[in-house]
This record gives sequence, C-alpha cells and structure tokens, in this order.
Amino acid sequence: MTQQRTTASRRELTLDGRRLSYLDHGPATGRPLLALHGHLSEGASFDALAAELGPEWRVIAPDQRGHGDSDRADGYGREVYVSDLTALLDHLDPGPVVALGHSLGGINALHLAAARPSAVAALVNVDAPVDLPHQDPGPLAFLTGFPYTAPAREELIAACGPVGPMVAPLLRPLPDGGGWRLPFHPQDTLDSERQVHGDHWAPWLASDCPALVVNGRTSQALPAEQAAAMASLRPRTSLVTLETDHFVQLQDPQGFARAVREFLSTL
Repeated sequence: MTQQRTTASRRELTLDGRRLSYLDHGPATGRPLLALHGHLSEGASFDALAAELGPEWRVIAPDQRGHGDSDRADGYGREVYVSDLTALLDHLDPGPVVALGHSLGGINALHLAAARPSAVAALVNVDAPVDLPHQDPGPLAFLTGFPYTAPAREELIAACGPVGPMVAPLLRPLPDGGGWRLPFHPQDTLDSERQVHGDHWAPWLASDCPALVVNGRTSQALPAEQAAAMASLRPRTSLVTLETDHFVQLQDPQGFARAVREFLSTL
C-alpha cells in the first residue's frame, strides 16, 4: 500500500564557505532517516522512498559534496564525507538516525556509524561492498573527457553519449543564463570513486546497531558471496536480495521500499 506522500523542503548548510544542500522530507516529528546517494546521483533519488515511508519517517537526503546542488570540494575521502554528515546531523539535531546509503552512500554510512555510533540507530546498506579491490581503469573511467558545462542543454546531453539520457533530468542551469552544468564534476567524481576502493571490513564490523544489507542479484559491485558474509559476520544484520543489478532502488523501487519498510518495522 502506498503511504501518504511527504513534502520535501530544500535547505542548505554552509560549511567552511561551501554549500551543502539537502532535502528534508516529512515532519520534523518523524523518525529520522539519513539517505545517502551514490556517485552520479543526488538526494532526490530517494524521493520515491520518502513517499513510500510516509509522514512517520523524516527522510533527510543530502546532495553529498560535489553532487547536485552542493558545492564542489577540495577532497573526497571518507573522513571529509563523514565530517559533512556529522556537521549536518549536529545542525539538525534529529537524535539517532537510521543511516541508509547506496553504493558510495552506503560506504559513507557505515563509516559514519563507526565514527559516531551514538548518532546511528540502524544501518541500511544498499549494495555497497566492504571489500572493493582497486581497479585501473575504474568503473567510472567513461567519465574521462566529459565536459562539466556547455552553452546549451542539448549539447551537454549529447557530449555525455549513452549516459546523456540518464543525466538529462538532473542538469542544472548556470547563473545568469550562462549555459548548463552536470550535477557532478567528472574529475571530482573520478577522484571520489578511486577513494572508495579498498577494505572497509573494519568499520563495517565496528558498529553493532541493527543493519540490513540489500543486494542486487546481478550486482556489478557487490557479489552475492560478499553480501552473505557481510550479514553473517556482523551481529544483528539481515540480508535481502532483489532481482536487480547495482542500481537497486531504480530498478525495483517497490521491492526496495518494501524491504526497507519491513526492516524499519523491526526497530
């Protein structure tokens, strides 16, 4: 059953002169859920989930640094991503949150839980591996040579080749009619993606709050064997497998929302 739709407000926080933009769904009295998107995405990718969860849940979905309406940043390692999230939670003071994240966002969420266990009541890891071997070239190497801006929207879409239709709805107009930009900077994204590779087992196992792993059966990022190990080796952790690839919430939004709702109902 579809829940009552929530209203999202776009707000921003200034951190060291840099804008961190975020969407705040639902009433301030709702139970807080921090939703963290992956690369090439933004906070609005969780609009459908927020609508499904309804007003009982306050879904806070930031555009992480360098994405969406948030400003570009000097670095894209775990420490600075987590610092942004900590500052946002300190600013909003919602109490302990459910930290849900897809891909990059899932890795940032588990590092947040390890660094600030009192701030995270539960984790939802959406197809984010904890052991991601370094690759050269990496999976986002196709971004090499992409323009960040173009005078015309159609020109920017065409320059992105097969990715153009995916990013088309997310393009941002530049100030004063100066053209259009992507919702991410290609080089920043490549730098960020390189820094998610590595071993994240220690922070994954460092927290003991309830957790859910949502794995796409044909995921390009999280092998089924690793997803099963993540659930079996961490206490209070369950696993749900959906008939999708890595982009779980896009390919099966209803199944994804159902899995999240059922997990939240156990908290």
